[in-house]
Amino acid sequence: MSDLLVEVRRGGIVESRHFGDVAIVDVHGKILWYVGDPFRVTFARSSAKPWQAIPLVESGAADAFQMSDEEIALACASHSGEVAHVERVLAFLGRIGLSPDKLQCGAHAPYSAAAHEELLRSGQSPTPVHNNCSGKHAAMLAMAKHMDADLDDYLNPSHPVQQLILQAVSDMCEVAAEDIVIGIDGCGVPVFGLPVARMAHAFAKLADPSHLPEPRQSAVRRIARAMMSHPRLVAGTDRFCTSLMEAGNGAVVGKVGAEGIYCAGIPGTGIGLAVKVDDGNARAAYPTVVEAMRQAQLVSPEVLERLASFHKPSLTNHKGTVVGEIVPVFSLKKAL
Repeated sequence: MSDLLVEVRRGGIVESRHFGDVAIVDVHGKILWYVGDPFRVTFARSSAKPWQAIPLVESGAADAFQMSDEEIALACASHSGEVAHVERVLAFLGRIGLSPDKLQCGAHAPYSAAAHEELLRSGQSPTPVHNNCSGKHAAMLAMAKHMDADLDDYLNPSHPVQQLILQAVSDMCEVAAEDIVIGIDGCGVPVFGLPVARMAHAFAKLADPSHLPEPRQSAVRRIARAMMSHPRLVAGTDRFCTSLMEAGNGAVVGKVGAEGIYCAGIPGTGIGLAVKVDDGNARAAYPTVVEAMRQAQLVSPEVLERLASFHKPSLTNHKGTVVGEIVPVFSLKKAL
């Protein structure tokens, strides 16, 4: 059963509670600490993007199209639709000779309020390039083109691109492909149902791929380096992924997923963590991640201090007055 993770406090009372599950796992798959049920099966959602990028590198597509670390970071991104994101996705598609209308992720307003406002002022509507997953979809198209596979069916679970991705996810999480629950993500691609602890294990490997065989080791190392070197491309202004990796400055690699998922790895330690908030609310995921890192002493006090605004966020009213706070209240349990 899930345990209480976070309380939302206002006016001296607990107004809301968020329950969920946490797993902290080493690079060999051993559970070190947990909260709730570390074996709970749920969808990894966009936290899977670094795993989904592995065949992009291993297939040779990244080298064939001379992908920069910025472009690999965008392949792993749930970006905010800011100018830096949109322009780079467009430039990459142009360089590989594909039109933006090949993207099958659908359109939504940019996550960035400023970017959305600018789009409206210019009289434009959101396009698939503004979708937070456009970098991932551009990468999948690049893989399909490099493999001479169908460009119009790349979302299909049976497509060669998706089959390579499924095998990479299976390998990284050490769950047989036939045991992974397949759903459809918000952007239309397959999404993977896995135990929370297996997600944490995969992020431990992302943080420390030294035990992986080649060419997997080099591919994973390249992806983690790209994300940590370009955190603003992985998310955007005032986003937790960006702030976490900027605060860590090479000490953390992290990736959000929808519905209250967050996964992170700690380079140099070979430790990964995964969080699932029961009600899917991300406002509880970020305090949980920071508190879990604090309790397990995974990062320095200086990194924690730089993440203080995410650790115990203030509740403010429409005038900006502080009226409450969001507080992590769990205690990690040490695994036997």
